This record gives sequence, C-alpha cells and structure tokens, in this order.
Amino acid sequence: MATFIISGSRGTDDPTMATLPFMAAKTAKEQGHDVVLWLWNEAVTSARKGSADHVVGVNLTPLKDLLAAVQAANIPIWVCGACAVARQIGQADLIAGAVIKGMPDYIKAVAERDRTVAF
Repeated sequence: MATFIISGSRGTDDPTMATLPFMAAKTAKEQGHDVVLWLWNEAVTSARKGSADHVVGVNLTPLKDLLAAVQAANIPIWVCGACAVARQIGQADLIAGAVIKGMPDYIKAVAERDRTVAF
C-alpha cells in the first residue's frame, strides 16, 4: 500500500479536469492505498454543497457520483483555506468530509506521502 496526496486545481469551469482528481482518489482507494484529496485554486468550488451536481467531464462519470464514492470511502477532502476565502467559501458551505486546511497542512502531507498526483 502506498500513500497518496492527489491535488486538483480546476473547478466547474473545466468539468473534465475537475473530475479527474476525484476519479484518481477513488481508484487509488479501491486499490488499497491511503489517500488525501487536496483541492486548491478553482477546484475548491467542487467542494461547495451542490456544485458537483451538474458537472460531467467528457466521457467521464458524473462528478456527483465520484464525489459520493469518495465520501463513502472516507477519503479526506482538504480545501485550501486561502483559495476558499477568495471565493467566499466557508466551512459551513462545504460538503460532508471536506475541511478547510492551510498550506502548512498540505506541505506536511506532501512530505509524508509516497506519491503526489496533480491535476
């Protein structure tokens, strides 16, 4: 088993790229790996309640279904605090399983993980 931090930077403005980190996190967890999903830049909008409901990337599983799988697998969803503030997103706006974290949390996790995957 490996440990991963999977990060996404694209949000609802790019449905295909917004979907890929969730797909990778789900797949890694299904393969038995330990996973943290880090959302930054526009990807933080994917963690806002209801925002994933209508996001479908090209030839991909709808984001709402992947999000449900990530939540069911108890994969931590970390939302960049500075990115969230810039988009007026607070903890109360987030989906279940998502928490606001800072850059120190992200850097610490990157240092402790075997692999980093970025989208």
